[in-house]
Amino acid sequence: MDLYNKVVAAEQFLQNLLPARIDYAIIAGTGLSDISEDITNPIEIPYSDIPFFPEPTVEGHIGKMIFGQIGHSCVLVLKGRFHYYEGYSMKEVTFPIRVLKTIGVEKLIITNAAGLLNPEWDAGHLVLVKDHINLHPENPLRGLNDERLGLRFPALNEVYHTELLNQAEKIALGFGFDCHQGVYVGLQGPSLETPAEYKYLRMIGGDVVGMSTVPEVIVAAQCELPVLCISVVTNNPFKDGAQTTIEEVLDVAQEAGKKIRKIILKLLQ
Repeated sequence: MDLYNKVVAAEQFLQNLLPARIDYAIIAGTGLSDISEDITNPIEIPYSDIPFFPEPTVEGHIGKMIFGQIGHSCVLVLKGRFHYYEGYSMKEVTFPIRVLKTIGVEKLIITNAAGLLNPEWDAGHLVLVKDHINLHPENPLRGLNDERLGLRFPALNEVYHTELLNQAEKIALGFGFDCHQGVYVGLQGPSLETPAEYKYLRMIGGDVVGMSTVPEVIVAAQCELPVLCISVVTNNPFKDGAQTTIEEVLDVAQEAGKKIRKIILKLLQ
């Protein structure tokens, strides 16, 4: 079965459970899934029930959708995402984005945990992604293009929605959070960066670095799905003796995730 028909199969399954229009979908990154606790009248759908949906294998990624209301908005939270380093193809990694578009999602909010490249910032800070640098070894649009899924050559110059970004920044600063606009560098992973790589990625214009998001955003652009992306800086490699562990990443992400939760709740309300 080709990609388009797989998307249609997932759409048809979800149509029986969800409304025709969903105001926001939220992809909850590592340690950032608490936003689902604010949903009223939740409907939970395990990824394993959805035709052709992958299942996450990474700690902190549960693997289910939760639909309901937050304020006046219909919201669908994806608790768990997929990464190229897990062994999935780029088409599998980005499959949920295509499904979100077909089931009527209006706007997409992506969250992630990211390493620091900008020495003027620190762990725990929030970064509103205004642009990205794609250093993944494969593009999710590679291969024969099916026009039913979008354009062959989608433009990426305005892929991060300016109005959503500015609204989120205003909200964050209103709360007094350390928040910046910056450039996200996407790498394959799963190994973390060497000191020389951190230096190189900063030299080419990166502010934060991670192993997700960029493929999702590329497909969102092809689907013409507006995107707001918020990164949590989970580690600062510039501190003396810095040694990043997954436990540290999860701890910082969960604490900073409370700030993202407040921003998103305010944005939706």
